[in-house]
Amino acid sequence: MTKNTECNLLVLPGDGIGPEIIAQTLRVVSWFGEFLDVQIKTEHALVGGASIDACGYPMSDEVFSKAEAADAILFGAVGGPKWDDRPRSERPEMGILRLRKGLDLYANLRPAICFPELIGASALRPELVRGLDIMIVRESTAGVYFGEPRGISTDAQGARRAVDTQSYAEAEIARVCRLAFELARNRESRVCSVDKANVMETGALWRSVATEVGREYPDVELTHMYADNCAMQLLRGPNQFDVIVTDNLFGDILSDEAAALTGSLGLLPSATISAGRHDQRSHAVYEPIHGSAPDIAGMGIANPIATILSFAMCLRISMNEPAAAKLLEDAVRLALFNGNRTPDIAGPERDGISSDAMTDAILASLDALKVSKGN
Repeated sequence: MTKNTECNLLVLPGDGIGPEIIAQTLRVVSWFGEFLDVQIKTEHALVGGASIDACGYPMSDEVFSKAEAADAILFGAVGGPKWDDRPRSERPEMGILRLRKGLDLYANLRPAICFPELIGASALRPELVRGLDIMIVRESTAGVYFGEPRGISTDAQGARRAVDTQSYAEAEIARVCRLAFELARNRESRVCSVDKANVMETGALWRSVATEVGREYPDVELTHMYADNCAMQLLRGPNQFDVIVTDNLFGDILSDEAAALTGSLGLLPSATISAGRHDQRSHAVYEPIHGSAPDIAGMGIANPIATILSFAMCLRISMNEPAAAKLLEDAVRLALFNGNRTPDIAGPERDGISSDAMTDAILASLDALKVSKGN
């Protein structure tokens, strides 16, 4: 990948704690804007409930056009009880789904790493999560979230019936599996493909295609697992996994389960990427996997780490700055090592610090690491 000297970053804060965690992350973005030979240009726009309030839609055509033109998108979180009664097509969550489908963001990468400093915050015993480092690759433009037909109907007797369609084409499965194998080659060379081939036709096709793609990668070990068993195995022995590849629905559920292994949803970043072929502009959305958390919005205590680490993924993937990404990840580790904790990871013995204070600690760690590395 050619190194860019400029990155146009579209910032979509969204709702709830979205604007708060984005504001903290932009402080880190500014630090790297001075540190790197890359000019980072930011532009803000509305999405989700904030966009509904302003223009009546979860994402306007104008904002989508800006997303198409951006080099990368930094996304906060959307949704909240204020908009829960709206028709599904007008819900805040449709904003992120439009980005995924419209920009062909077919693969959602969700790393689940248990920092040694936070082993005590995990839902599991320390010996089960020590050294945990899993990459969950979730297909994100097909499956039940996008299948047709869908909807709720009422029969002549007034009884309601709901339909959601789970649908996958061979090519949709193959490309996300291929990406998982490529990622595994730079890790421990193990891929676990997760499906429900025993009861679902899409699962049977998924397993067949994953097996065929696996033959292209003889250096990578491929195993298969049913989704319900995978959910159990993540709790019994999570270190058995290296890369997990699965469909849209199972990936959504399993990655949230993996968050409990690391200690908090507030720790897990994600990147959702497009094909990025040489003849096609690549796109990527970077966002924390947690939601808008309206119950703590405005309190200044939201954990910014997941969003900050999402920007680290942006540095590595969209900006081709792996050393800078590693520096930021090391700074987060150092801030945690020095005892900084927001309430979600503080434990019962302490109150936790504010979002501002956590970001202060990460910025201080960046300064310290920059000096120690002689930069």
